[in-house]
Amino acid sequence: MTRALLDRDAALAGGLAAIRAEFTVPASFPRDVLAAAEVAARRTPDAHRDRTAMPFVTLDPATATDLDQAFAIEASGGDLLLHYAIADIGWFVADGDTVDHEAWTRGETLYLPDGKAGLYPPVLAEGAASLLPDGPRPAIVLTTRIAPDGSGRIEGVERAVIRSRAKLAYDAVTATDLPAGFADIARRIRAAEAARGATRVDPPDQEVTRGADGRLMLAFRPLLESERDNAALSLATNMAVADLLHANATGLFRVMEAPDAGAVARLRREAAALGLTWPEAMPLAAFERTLAAHDVAQATMMLAIRRAGGGARYEAYRADVAPWHAAVAARYAHATAPLRRLADRYVLTAALAVANGRPVPAATTEAFARLPKVMATADARAGRIDRAVVDLAEAVMLQNREGDSFAAVATDIDDRGVRIQLCDLPILARVDTTGIAPGDPLTVRLTAADPATRQISFAVKG
Repeated sequence: MTRALLDRDAALAGGLAAIRAEFTVPASFPRDVLAAAEVAARRTPDAHRDRTAMPFVTLDPATATDLDQAFAIEASGGDLLLHYAIADIGWFVADGDTVDHEAWTRGETLYLPDGKAGLYPPVLAEGAASLLPDGPRPAIVLTTRIAPDGSGRIEGVERAVIRSRAKLAYDAVTATDLPAGFADIARRIRAAEAARGATRVDPPDQEVTRGADGRLMLAFRPLLESERDNAALSLATNMAVADLLHANATGLFRVMEAPDAGAVARLRREAAALGLTWPEAMPLAAFERTLAAHDVAQATMMLAIRRAGGGARYEAYRADVAPWHAAVAARYAHATAPLRRLADRYVLTAALAVANGRPVPAATTEAFARLPKVMATADARAGRIDRAVVDLAEAVMLQNREGDSFAAVATDIDDRGVRIQLCDLPILARVDTTGIAPGDPLTVRLTAADPATRQISFAVKG
């Protein structure tokens, strides 16, 4: 999924309704699923240890109510113990029941600027299973030992009842609100990323807003430091879970190839189009770490790097294949967002089993074989919706600017024409022309911008 596109003024409202209809985004849940979820939500945890004395907190967008993760941190010599409590949706949803069947048809939560279509009914995802601070909640607590060099390993996995002390918000949290060691643990994890040569990027949100001239424009909202630090906790936990499962010959992994030589060459041309300096001897990972999301050109480049990989996918454990996620430069699994991704529920079940010396349930192993296809379908649908939303935003932004000229650089050529990067806007487009080589500058004229069809087109200015 791409970074969120925000539409605070509802400038995209009409087009978003059309996207929801085109991609059959569900507006609610079937009546029988809602009824089953109501019953499930009343299930009392009775296989969980009491960890309500531990000072867990959550950190999310202020408006979020489907809270997957809470954390507590404690020192252990020179190491830090990250206790990461993950919503125990598996306690409420049984394999093959009505709610589970619906979740398998959805695969993941779909996000649009005007709202989401959840994986599970709100009574669970935003109520009984969500780690809200209004009472005890069942969780699966993953304890990861983070060494001074940022490496991590699972110390324990248990079902526990926890009580969040506070629902902290990215845009309002202060250092004193957070557990001691939060900033240190995030720093260690990021240092380990750099040492591994990871190319993982956290591009900013894009937001449809109005400029000083009243025109709609796509602006960037850089991630806050609290968001980046919080993402580091999730990253370290997911990597440690992947190592645990792989060592026990089981699991479902998130894998991704590195950009190939052609993609890196194209990225270099996009960097040139944006006026960014990328020394020839500097690897992509090092260049990525120089980018700052508060600068429009650099933020646009971060988005380009994110698009350039081979595409992430899921793979079940195989003895003859070493799962690898090139952007993370490590083994990687999705375990920390079970309210939003179907696969995470099964990864957590497997981690809970192997960490406690038990066999992985047969239903979980069978699910690992089925999930790559199911999640690929869900990811592809989410990707098409994300692309449609971006196309809509670009068409709305450029509406009524037909005839305007824009500086651009050719980044690639294929049988569909010349792909271009606009120099002053975060827009990739194509033009039908000849006699252009990759890297050539050119001036293009906007010939059409139609929000109804989400289409924009350019022609080379003669």
